[in-house]
Amino acid sequence: MDLAAKRFHSTPLEYLAEEQMREIHSAALDILEDCGTIIHHDNAVDLLHKAGARVKDAQRVFIPADLVEAAIRSAPSTVTIYDRNGAVAMCLEGRNVYYGTGSDCPYLLDSFSGERRDFLSADVEDAVRLVDALPNIDFTMSNGLAPDFPADLQYQHKYAIMLRNSTKPQVITAADKKSLNDIVDMAAAAVGGREALGRRPIFVLYDEPTSPLVHMGDAMEKLMFMAEHNLPTNYSPGIMAGATSPVTMAGAIVQADAEILAGLVLHQLIRPGAPFIFGAGMSPMDMISMQPTYSAPEAMITQAGLCQIGRCLYQLPTWGFGGCSASKLADEQAVNEAATYIMMAGWAGTNLVHDVGYLEFGLTYSFDLLVMCDEFIGQIRRMMAGIQVDRESLAVEVIKRVGPGGHFLADEHTFEHFRDNWQPDLTDRRTYDDWRSRGSKSMIQLAKEKIKKLKANHQPVPLSPEVEAEIESVLARAKK
Repeated sequence: MDLAAKRFHSTPLEYLAEEQMREIHSAALDILEDCGTIIHHDNAVDLLHKAGARVKDAQRVFIPADLVEAAIRSAPSTVTIYDRNGAVAMCLEGRNVYYGTGSDCPYLLDSFSGERRDFLSADVEDAVRLVDALPNIDFTMSNGLAPDFPADLQYQHKYAIMLRNSTKPQVITAADKKSLNDIVDMAAAAVGGREALGRRPIFVLYDEPTSPLVHMGDAMEKLMFMAEHNLPTNYSPGIMAGATSPVTMAGAIVQADAEILAGLVLHQLIRPGAPFIFGAGMSPMDMISMQPTYSAPEAMITQAGLCQIGRCLYQLPTWGFGGCSASKLADEQAVNEAATYIMMAGWAGTNLVHDVGYLEFGLTYSFDLLVMCDEFIGQIRRMMAGIQVDRESLAVEVIKRVGPGGHFLADEHTFEHFRDNWQPDLTDRRTYDDWRSRGSKSMIQLAKEKIKKLKANHQPVPLSPEVEAEIESVLARAKK
């Protein structure tokens, strides 16, 4: 992957003035110190208490501002993620933007039968192989929950598929510390051991508190494990504004900020300088359907505001959403919501953007939407790249050479640079008659053809027999 191509420079999208960011930060500090947070993990509570937090009723923890400020200063402003081959794949800092899929959908909208059905293990493999083939999808998640996996080994088996079927970096989920440890062992086998994995991590853990202001034991275990092993994680609330947070955008941001910062404090107490990615999902609850509206304008705005705080005020890498929809089909609504969110995340400078291909609030996955979003991401990346201005691009000599009344089709300058313009794969630019002669196909029909072609022809780079054997050993150990 050409890392330089991922460093996009465009007019930034910013919703908050510095004074407003500091006001939100102060409000979050007030919540943590005066209201407190519930932590269902005795060791975590004890560690926070020894560091200076006040504890009430064994689990209610009140975190002072100085602990929060120290944790923010301690966490690194850059997190680098590598691919399976050891090359730099994602540099999470500043306004660099990377897009990937989501995880753990129970259903798949089948591209060819149109059926909404269980997401099976074979579909997980197809999803990861598609990600491996699509040029604008930077990282993979598992996409689905497969009922044909053993229930207690779901996450280990999904990770084995991810590792085997793509060299791209991953964002992972894990049920608990045990499954996370197994995943780390498999990743370590692929890169030369745990020490090598700590130096060149190939995945980020997705971890989350329980809104409002509760931190469950398994979430704490995973957060602490990642800090101990110097591996990157987020700690992302999944807020439904109006139900599990205040309905106002500022209130949702304050609560999310407080929940993330509580996790960050514990994370940095475990290991100062361990890599941490800041962000959350804050979808407003639709009071008619009682569903979280993933791609509502308010969800996009609150994400942009929170990520601005993470990037500008805290100088931390950021996390967010994009390419997802509330629609039940990969239809006009899905395209509108997914593409708008992709554009918003890009211009807001969210570093790690997941959930590309989600339908139905994350219950259903769509390969059709994934493939179309790959094209949308390519388009928005070209827009974010901006306008190059130098002697060659100003083309003054070229204009003089062609002169009034001429044309540029045969000029050498055109031959040298016309390929600089973005070229689509699914978007049709032909005449009506040419389009008719080629079957009058819609974009979604072309997406289905592309899926079929990639499934038939794309072959991921295989792992070595030694690594395969180690993965099988980890799975066998987990089964026991």
